[in-house]
Amino acid sequence: MSSPDLDQRTVRRGGERVLTIALLVTLLAALLPVLRVVKPGGWLLGSVAIATLILAAGFVARRYRLPAVAVSLIEAGVWVAFMTGMFLRDTAFLWVIPTPETFRAVPLLVDDAMDAIVFGAAPLDDSAALAFLVVGSMGLLAIIVDHVVLTARMPLLASIGIVAVSLIPAIAVPRQVDIMSFVFLAVAVLFLIRAETRSRERPLERTAERTAGVPATALGIGAIAVVVAVVATPLLPQPGMRPGAGLGPGPGIDATLQLGDDLRRPEVIEVLRVRSDAPIAPYLRATTLSRFEGGVWEPDRVRTVPLDSDFGLGRVSVADDVRVAEYTTKVEVVNLAATWLPVAYPAVEVTGLEGRWAAVPYNRTVVSQSGTTQGQTYEVISNQPRPTLEQIRSYSAGGPEFRDETTEVPANTPEIITEVAAEVTSGATNDYDRLIAMQRWFRGGEFRYSLEAPVEEGFDGSGADAVARFLEVRQGYCIHFASAFALMARTLHMPSRVVVGYLPGVATTDVVENETVYSVSSSLLHAWPEVYFDDVGWIPFEPTAGLGVPTAFFPAASLPGETDDPNAATPGATPAPTPTSSAGPNGARDPRDEALPGTPLGTANPLPVLGVIMLILLVLALPFLVRELRRRQLTAAARGGDAASAWTMVQDAAIDVGIAVPGSESPRAFAQRLIDQHGVSPDEMYTLVTAIERASYAPSAGRDYWMGDAALDAAASVRGQLIAAAPAARRILSVIAPRSLIVRPGSVYAGAAPATR
Repeated sequence: MSSPDLDQRTVRRGGERVLTIALLVTLLAALLPVLRVVKPGGWLLGSVAIATLILAAGFVARRYRLPAVAVSLIEAGVWVAFMTGMFLRDTAFLWVIPTPETFRAVPLLVDDAMDAIVFGAAPLDDSAALAFLVVGSMGLLAIIVDHVVLTARMPLLASIGIVAVSLIPAIAVPRQVDIMSFVFLAVAVLFLIRAETRSRERPLERTAERTAGVPATALGIGAIAVVVAVVATPLLPQPGMRPGAGLGPGPGIDATLQLGDDLRRPEVIEVLRVRSDAPIAPYLRATTLSRFEGGVWEPDRVRTVPLDSDFGLGRVSVADDVRVAEYTTKVEVVNLAATWLPVAYPAVEVTGLEGRWAAVPYNRTVVSQSGTTQGQTYEVISNQPRPTLEQIRSYSAGGPEFRDETTEVPANTPEIITEVAAEVTSGATNDYDRLIAMQRWFRGGEFRYSLEAPVEEGFDGSGADAVARFLEVRQGYCIHFASAFALMARTLHMPSRVVVGYLPGVATTDVVENETVYSVSSSLLHAWPEVYFDDVGWIPFEPTAGLGVPTAFFPAASLPGETDDPNAATPGATPAPTPTSSAGPNGARDPRDEALPGTPLGTANPLPVLGVIMLILLVLALPFLVRELRRRQLTAAARGGDAASAWTMVQDAAIDVGIAVPGSESPRAFAQRLIDQHGVSPDEMYTLVTAIERASYAPSAGRDYWMGDAALDAAASVRGQLIAAAPAARRILSVIAPRSLIVRPGSVYAGAAPATR
């Protein structure tokens, strides 16, 4: 074998090695957003390992010049063996060979993982099922992009797919944009495209180009990416989807108790329209959160049954002497995409839904098994327990039906929470009066509803430390009031939980079947606490200052009408709106209007639109900016005597206007073709050919600065002549979408582009 052939093979192998490493780095960069959704654990190491093993197997297989199909089959075998050995070894033969039992176990793991995703709150716990899903997906993605990049040689297509996959966690759990992850992924994608291009270049071509300012160009691309990430991204409108939200349009329901971002958004839209035959418009609950380990309240993960089954939501169980009132609430979803269905409490029947829905008997909520709430119209029948004041005082908070997690108090709970709970309730003699004392204390003049104070004071969350700080600052919004109330109740040995849902809304002028229609806006997303009482069930309270009406039960003798009238207005079973929070058509207003910054309902905020326009313009200008930066770098190098840079300027211009620049053509032949076919000046092309031949065949002569000036002038003139001779459409494309950014001279794609007329 000749020395040039050996050198060419060595370079090709080295290029494939670098390309494989670049692909691995890009895959790992796409994995970073998953850390926002799943807590770090074994899945992270497994994902890195499976991607590394698959790419390594493909690299080794290609060294033996195996067919592309064989390479993909080998990688698939590595994927199967790794997944079996890591997750299903107990069902496999020799730990890595799948058996029929192995295949039967896979759907169960996938179902468990999907349940955790649908009903869990980010960041999700690192379970075996979730690890199986993430690691398996990473392995399949590695196989696909390895084939697309190293076999099909389409790095741009692979990069688009990788970026799309990396966006999935951001869509599922929208938060502040992770700028560093974005920049890292952008640089990794550029590195991948550059590595793929260089792996197809010849050694002599690569030597000539090294002096063409490539490092500076790469730095310029990275700098522009940083500018886009830092300047343009924050101007984009923040998405409204949250864990538990559907994939359709419209805002979702935040079950992570990070409601502050939603409530602080200036855009307020109508999400629901509600009417009911109850004396007061009901709160609508979506889900409950009971598990609390000190950092965040987590949604309940409990058994579900088909909504239309005989078991369904079931009847309300209360003491025989406790009255139960039945109400019907009709809900129309205007603009809400979530998997949790807003229902009145305690719901016993829900009808009119389209699609597959499941009931959660434990907390009387309804969740989707396919689709979202968007566009649904349904009817909820609720049976509301209505004990008298004497009855509720005689019952204890607790009972056999609550779960242990509703009474757990983290070991590191700040002392101020326990101390304040004991102090506020010191004068009460029963559990109900203790809770009423806490509710009265929160709603008194010492606390103020504020969306901004938690951010300014650094406690914008629902954890134990945030609750402690809230009790000191005494300013916050519904999350802080509900979390503090529930946690203080637990220190008093009362089972408690937090509910996420919507306030009743604002009364409209519409009346249907003698029932006032209430408009529920996105700003009415709310959280409130509940405490479990034996013989009654879960009783909601409203500690948030300035919202709703505090829960209260009345003595039997003071109830209006007959004491056995179930429709007598007895507040308490669900916190009720006041005239302030649910005003009539004359002067109706949102109860959060005074606390909400920004524009009111119906007023457009121009900043998101301007941000999108600016980002679009910047993205459209990005190729021109990068090309201009590269041209300036080449110009500076050519002015310093680098003839290769001047020659590259001409090659880039030719590629931009669709002229072929094959690697098999000598500089003299290329120059003669430009003179004969494209009318370029012979004298200037002769100057360029002389300069590049001297640089290529007499490198020991060093840089000729006089020749460099002449070559630069000639290159600039030839570049202008090529662009001027091209069709108008091609000239425009050479500016806004220059092909030379991704197509290098001598590469397989450097042939003539299709003619543009």
